[in-house]
Amino acid sequence: MQAFDELMAYQRETEALSQVAGRLGWDQETMMPRGAAEQRADEMAAMESVLHARRVAPQIGDWLAGIDAAALDAEQQAQLRLIRKEHERATKVPARLAAEIARLVSRAHVVWAEARADDDFAAFAPVLSEIIALRREEAQALAAGGDVYDALLDDYEPGAKASDLDAMFGALRPRLVALREAVLDKPSPKGVTGPFDEHGQMKLTRLVARSFGYDFKRGRVDKAVHPFSSGSGDDVRITTRTSALDPFGCIYSTIHEVGHASYEQNINRAYRLTPLGKGVSMGVHESQSRIFENQLGRSRAYTGWLFARMRDTFGDFGIADADAFYAAVNEVKNGFIRTEADEVQYNLHVLLRFDLERALIKGDLAVADLEAAWNDRFEADFGFAVDRPSNGVLQDVHWSAGLFGYFPTYSLGNVYAGCLHAALRAAVPGLDDALAEGNTTPATDWLRENLQVFGGLYEPRGVITQACGDKAPSEAPLLDYLEEKFGALYGL
Repeated sequence: MQAFDELMAYQRETEALSQVAGRLGWDQETMMPRGAAEQRADEMAAMESVLHARRVAPQIGDWLAGIDAAALDAEQQAQLRLIRKEHERATKVPARLAAEIARLVSRAHVVWAEARADDDFAAFAPVLSEIIALRREEAQALAAGGDVYDALLDDYEPGAKASDLDAMFGALRPRLVALREAVLDKPSPKGVTGPFDEHGQMKLTRLVARSFGYDFKRGRVDKAVHPFSSGSGDDVRITTRTSALDPFGCIYSTIHEVGHASYEQNINRAYRLTPLGKGVSMGVHESQSRIFENQLGRSRAYTGWLFARMRDTFGDFGIADADAFYAAVNEVKNGFIRTEADEVQYNLHVLLRFDLERALIKGDLAVADLEAAWNDRFEADFGFAVDRPSNGVLQDVHWSAGLFGYFPTYSLGNVYAGCLHAALRAAVPGLDDALAEGNTTPATDWLRENLQVFGGLYEPRGVITQACGDKAPSEAPLLDYLEEKFGALYGL
């Protein structure tokens, strides 16, 4: 066991350094002065160089060769599996390329933010072209002759293939489009009347975060342009954003990020600073944020409790009662922004991005043509035209960060959430009584015990299948849930 113990001690240091690098990214999004962008890019590149050197270190190969896997228990074998995979991946990517990507995406974030503020895609296009070229080079090194997009996808959803997602998403699209069209033919519910002051929103957002079990002793909430969660173990931070006219953006982005953060906070503490000590995939991660945000947070029971808290915080905001509030929270309406989309239309936003980024990576779509391709696809899917780049091709941070292969995990997470919700409802039949009191504990306990605690112990599909009573993931529970919920809301 000496080789295994030495390998794990080395890996803990690598994981700790990775957390430090992640904190640099958190700071860049929340606190960093704008003038520090170039220096931060050099800092991020330096950290990535150190991490890459540790991941390709020859002694890792020596330790791996010296370990008798048959002598290890299941947890130790899982640790070994993940370390070996990371080592093999890192050795395929030149150190020069890893550092170049880290430096470029740090700089690109500032370029994207300014281009988005100016509604100027042309200002972002050159650096996006550079990112795609580097990520394509990386993907070719990883794919070793295989599908280059699958090589990138594997970083976020291990074992997933674009062809399988194509089939799943192809089954989603027709029923989503039909439901969207049916709902939009019906009258819209009454909306809220603002303004809603920022202090009240941030006070309420902390109350909501606590209601879902977020541990503020090991976390904090700040503001960012694009809400996100960062960290693992004992330091898991979230961000949100406020709008004077739309308090739901703040509330539900917070609940969404708390889903991510709770997953990280609830992983077995014995796994801290090891490969098992973080979420197993972005699809599984997204299943937690989406089930928190939608199936629980937008349920009739929880919104009844939230309505009373809104009245306490803001007084009369134009909604008469809890039923009208439930309808307002779940309103289906036309909109440009993915993160603000309702449950019915959200996945259509993701499928658009999935198809476009696959074409970019494969070389079938040039960056110069991306804005037009986005606008054409959006109008075809949603029935109206994009009015400006910040509402279209520039709205998401992901491509500026080089996160190609990430977008499909959002819809996969929704599919997983649909499966988990069906299993949760079967296991906790009195759930709505608790939610009506703002008590999510029966649901969050079930998710912790059946999924979150395991961290990276199992493969992504395996942990979902196990949590759902040995039922393999399928899009059917999500579609059934959506049709039942919005059919009742809109009298279909």
